[in-house]
Amino acid sequence: MSFQWLDMRITEENERREREAQILERLPRVMDEVHQAIAECVADYAAAFGAESIELSYFLHKIRITVRDLNEGKWEKCAKVEINTLVKPPSVHIDRNGDVLDIDVGLLPGDNIFYKDGEEFITMEEMTRRILDRSLFPKLAADR
Repeated sequence: MSFQWLDMRITEENERREREAQILERLPRVMDEVHQAIAECVADYAAAFGAESIELSYFLHKIRITVRDLNEGKWEKCAKVEINTLVKPPSVHIDRNGDVLDIDVGLLPGDNIFYKDGEEFITMEEMTRRILDRSLFPKLAADR
């Protein structure tokens, strides 16, 4: 004897597991997309404040940004941002000098990825702002 409710729940669970597997398969691509967007921001920042003011590295799906400030003729590190992915739940994990932010990652139809901070869906522009703003402009962030 088969129960209808059980068959429906099994189908739902199989679909959930399939979606989760698809998201996990795409996490490396998520990091590539985030890296590309961050690289554009870093290039603009370096153009405005000098190549020594910021450094970007991307290795083994971990992004690291080091921000430096010119102090008495010497470049000194003033901020560090590290970005990687978490599997459970699938998310982009951001550590800005100990200030941690996790942005959920999900899959939309057509192989598109969405980013969500809490209940709010965010664009890549908003995500780069949340990742970099406090570290690149700490004195401006204090005013807001």
